Amino acid sequence: MDKRFLGRTGLQVSELCLGTMTFGPGTDEPTAHHILDTFVAAGGTFIDTADTYSGGLSEEIIGSWLQHQNRDDLVIATKVYGEAGPGLPVRGAGRKHILAGVDASLRRLRTDFIDLYQIHVWDDATPLEETLATLDALVTSGKVRFIGASNLAGWQLQKAIDLSNHRGWEPYVSLQPLYNLLDRDAELDLVPVALNEGVGVIAWSPLAGGWLSGKYSKDAGGPPAGGRSSQADWDAHDNDRTWRVLDVLRTVAAEIGKTPAQVALRWVLQRPGLTAPIVGARTPEQLADNLGAVGWELDAEQMRRLTEAGDGPLPYPHNILAMPQFVRRPRGR
Repeated sequence: MDKRFLGRTGLQVSELCLGTMTFGPGTDEPTAHHILDTFVAAGGTFIDTADTYSGGLSEEIIGSWLQHQNRDDLVIATKVYGEAGPGLPVRGAGRKHILAGVDASLRRLRTDFIDLYQIHVWDDATPLEETLATLDALVTSGKVRFIGASNLAGWQLQKAIDLSNHRGWEPYVSLQPLYNLLDRDAELDLVPVALNEGVGVIAWSPLAGGWLSGKYSKDAGGPPAGGRSSQADWDAHDNDRTWRVLDVLRTVAAEIGKTPAQVALRWVLQRPGLTAPIVGARTPEQLADNLGAVGWELDAEQMRRLTEAGDGPLPYPHNILAMPQFVRRPRGR
C-alpha cells in the first residue's frame, strides 16, 4: 500500500484509512484485532475512530491492540464532540469538553499521544477562537500531533484556517467530508478550499453506505431483507442518476476484473485533493475486498466515464462560475 502526505504536513499515511466505527457491538474484539492485523500486514498505517463510536468501545479495542504494536509506525486519528445517542447530552467543542475528551481518549487508546485529533462537527454554540486555541494548546502540550475537522461547510473550514493563520495557531491539516461517486457536494466548496489551503481530504462513506458495493439492483424494488439499507435510504437513492452510476460502475469493474467496491474506492483515491478514503470493515472478508482497491489505477477514460455518470446540473452560483465565458484558467491550474 502506497503512502501519501497528509495535506502540506510531513506526516505520511497509508492511502487507505481503516474506519473502526463498527468495532464493539458490530465487530467483536477478536475479529477487530484480526482486521487491524490484516490491515497493517497489507501496509496500512492510518486508523480512524471517535470517542462516540460504540460509546468509547472502539477506542478501547484499538487501545488493547496497540499494546502489541510499534506505536511509531501507526497514525491514530480520533474525534471529539460529545455523546451521540437518544437522550444523551451533546458536549460540543468548548475548552472544558475538549480537555476532558482528549484525556479520556488517551486512556481508552492506552497511548501517550494522538496523531490526528479532529472536531467531529461544527459547534454553533462555542466561539471558534475557544475551540482553536484549545486545540493549539494540545499540540503544544504534546498530547496531540496534528488537528483536523469533519463535517464542515466550505465557509466554516476557510474561517477556521484564516483564524488560525491570523493568530499563529496550529491549523486544521485535514478534513473528513462525505464523498463518493454518488455524494459529490464536497466538490463544490470543500475540496477547492482544501486544495487551495493544503488540507488533506479523508473521505468517509466512500461506498455510500454499501450502494457502491454492487449489491443493490433496480429490479429488486426495495432494500434487501436484513441489509443495512432502510426503506427511507432506498427511496432517497432510487433514481435515474443512482442507477446510471451503478451501471457504469459495474461495466468498468467487469472490464478490468475488479469488484464494484474496488472501482468505487479507486475513483475516490484518484480524485484531486484526496489523501485517503476511510474504509470500514465489519468482517475480514469486507476488508479483503477493500484492500483490492490499491496497487493499480483507473485510466483517464474510465475515470471520465465514472465521473460523468454522476454529473448533474450545478447549483447557483457554481453554474455561473463554470460558464466558459467566465473561466479564465482551466480548473486545477
